[in-house]
Amino acid sequence: MRGDGSQRELLADRAYAQLRDRIVTLRIAPGEPIDEDVLGEELEMGRTPVREAIKRLALENLVTVFPRRGTFASEINITDLAHISDVRMVLEGHAAYRAAQRIADGQRGELQELLADLGRSEGSDDVEALMTLDARVHRFIYRCAGNPYLEETLGRYLNLSLRIWYLVLDRLPHLFARVHEHDDLLHAIAAGDADRARQVLAEHVTTFEREVRTVL
Repeated sequence: MRGDGSQRELLADRAYAQLRDRIVTLRIAPGEPIDEDVLGEELEMGRTPVREAIKRLALENLVTVFPRRGTFASEINITDLAHISDVRMVLEGHAAYRAAQRIADGQRGELQELLADLGRSEGSDDVEALMTLDARVHRFIYRCAGNPYLEETLGRYLNLSLRIWYLVLDRLPHLFARVHEHDDLLHAIAAGDADRARQVLAEHVTTFEREVRTVL
């Protein structure tokens, strides 16, 4: 029975991650209906994990469920960006600070992989790949901070931010430079320089938000 429960949880997590990514990257457009049966077929799983994923996404304001009408990707409210960024400017810096203090030995290999991927992306104009890399770095830092409540909270706000960024992705003027600020950030975390890590990430969030605002 325990094994069955673990398997259901894994399927629900996989459904959540895949549906989240489709919504965040606007492959499922704001306001677009979400059919549980169709989604289950596409993900090759039953309705139960899909429903569990939708419940989680509804709590994160990525999905809206209307009784008797159905499930839809939530609309994007541009005015939310200021509120989201206000929270992230404080919490992201704190997460970076804690990550520099608490990064586990087992996480240092992933840090080096991220640095290598940043190096390989040098000069890239693949904006979606750059945004994916940016999100990977942020989520890595949340995990390294060693606080599941902080990780969950920041993950939600990152997802909401990403949806707005994807609206203007082709108009962001300095995307490559913004993503490569993570090189300095990751080196600070690797060196255990908590103050520097906090400063770099807080500035990154502030600058990114300001540049998005200029093209909205």
